[in-house]
Order: sequence, then structure tokens, then C-alpha cells
Amino acid sequence: MAAFKAWVIEKTESGQTLSLRDFDGADLMDGDVTVRVSHSGLNYKDGLAMTGRMPVVRRFPMIPGIDFAGTVEASDHPEYRPGDAVVLTGWGVGETHLGGLAERARVRGDWLVPLPEGLSSAEAMAIGTAGYTAMLSVLALERHGLTPEAGPAVVTGASGGVGSVAVALLKRAGWHVIAATGRGDEADYLKSLGAAEILEREALSGEPRPLAKERWAAGIDAVGGKVLANALAMTKGGGAIAACGNAGGMDLPSSVAPFILRGVALLGINSVTTPQAPRREAWARLARDLDRDLLKRMTATVPLAEAGGLAERLLEGRVRGRTVVAIT
Repeated sequence: MAAFKAWVIEKTESGQTLSLRDFDGADLMDGDVTVRVSHSGLNYKDGLAMTGRMPVVRRFPMIPGIDFAGTVEASDHPEYRPGDAVVLTGWGVGETHLGGLAERARVRGDWLVPLPEGLSSAEAMAIGTAGYTAMLSVLALERHGLTPEAGPAVVTGASGGVGSVAVALLKRAGWHVIAATGRGDEADYLKSLGAAEILEREALSGEPRPLAKERWAAGIDAVGGKVLANALAMTKGGGAIAACGNAGGMDLPSSVAPFILRGVALLGINSVTTPQAPRREAWARLARDLDRDLLKRMTATVPLAEAGGLAERLLEGRVRGRTVVAIT
């Protein structure tokens, strides 16, 4: 395979470098499907990988990009043939396996999902890992037996990628959505996605109490840390919070009080190694339920050459919604 353009992270004595350069196709890792990538996305984990702020990358050189969509070029996998449109999220791509911010990718076919009918590759990456994770969270709340009749639903980190899609999905499902954000200037944006109330981040960022006034029956948390602890303390009896991110830290300074005194549940969301059946269920629901006009409203598109320059802004919380990278 000829060389192709890719963002490449390389290890140095003082840390790491990130550059857009030609990558030799012979250096792609093992896999039974080769994909011509048309679109990728920028996610929080990509920002960590590209800046080196956390040890996300496990091998060097590494092509970042934890998700991508494109067309099969070559396949030894029984389910995929050249020309098939596919989507990939997770499985260590962009961390331990060369990722999607490139014109080509070679992966295991078992990691792929056929592009759902009705979605374009660009729309699939507008959804991306963030939107897919939000859908897994909604499905977890539903499996727990929660419905909009139980009370409001809170979304933390609401103006980010996961949060934006979560707001839209919960609204579509009939929930009264409370959008928690540290960016007050995004109130109009969040209301346009379906938020009924805007909650300032300060209401959830103080020192957590074991229990607080009950405010919501369900929640999707992409922040972690004190924000998640406070969200749990404010959850109604029998309610649940789906935890799917750690932008605010890995710790959880909570207590057992919400769990043993109110029967609150903490639902962990693993979007990386989700088995095929729930993975395809989530993508089918996204294709069916996510309003395309709202998806456009929360999405910006940049060319491959500009992707590397957005990593710092992404980590600083200065990127709204979803960012799609147009590869070709």
C-alpha cells in the first residue's frame, strides 16, 4: 500500500511530538479489513492523546483518532466486502492500535459496524464515540426501568460532545432535561437541543454532601469527580445516574448514602469494548431517534490539516458539541 496522510504521535526524550505527515502503508498494524477513511471525529480522549497530558497512547508511533467512518478497500473478513460503508468506535484504536485521523486504517473486522441505513459517513462521525456513548447511557437508564414519568433527567458537561447528544436524545424520549454546564453563554444552544432548564456548574462542583435535596430521577454524567458525587446525592429514590466520562477527574468523593438510603444506582458505561449486539442496537437507535437538524446544529467540520490544532481547545472546554474531521 502506498503512503497516505496521517497525524502521527511520536515519542521523544522530552515527551512526544504531533505532526501531519506521510505514513507508509506497510507500517499499518495487523487486521483483516482495510478502510479508506472518509471522516473521523475529535473526542476528549483524542485531545489527551495528541497533547500527551495523560498516558493515553500505549505504543509509538501512533495515529490518533478513536473513531472513524469510511469504505472498505480490502477484506479477509466474511462479513465485509470492498465498497461496504462501515463505522468504528473504541477497541483501543488511537491508543494501542493505529487510529482514524488518517486516510487509511487497518483493523479487525469484528470491531466494525455496518453504517446504519439512513446515516451518511459524515453524520456517523458527527455522532461519533461521544454520541454513541450517550446512546449507550440512555439505553442503560431504560433497562433500569426509568421513564420520563419518574421525574427530570440531568446531563452534566452538557455543552460537550456526549452532553449535547444526550440532551437531544433524552428530549426526544420525552424527558424534562436539566442541562448542567460551566458555560453560561451556551444556554441558548442547549435549549435549542431540547434542554428545559440550565443548571450552572457551581451547583454541582462544591464539596459533596452524603445526601442533598432530590432534584432528578435520572442522569447522564460525562464529568466524574465532585460533579458526579453531587449528582448522585441529588438523585431521587430509585433513580440512577449513567456515568460515562471523567473530564472532571477519576475520583468519586461520594458515600454509600445515596445507594443504601435512596436505592440510587450508578450505571457504568463502557463504550470501548461493547459487544456487537448492544453496539449495533445503539447505532440503530441513533439512526432512528437522533434529529438530523439538531445533529447539524451541534457539529462543526474541519479538514484533516486542522485537526491537530484543536486538541488544546478541546481539553480546555472551548469546543462546542461535536467536531467532524473530513479526511478526503
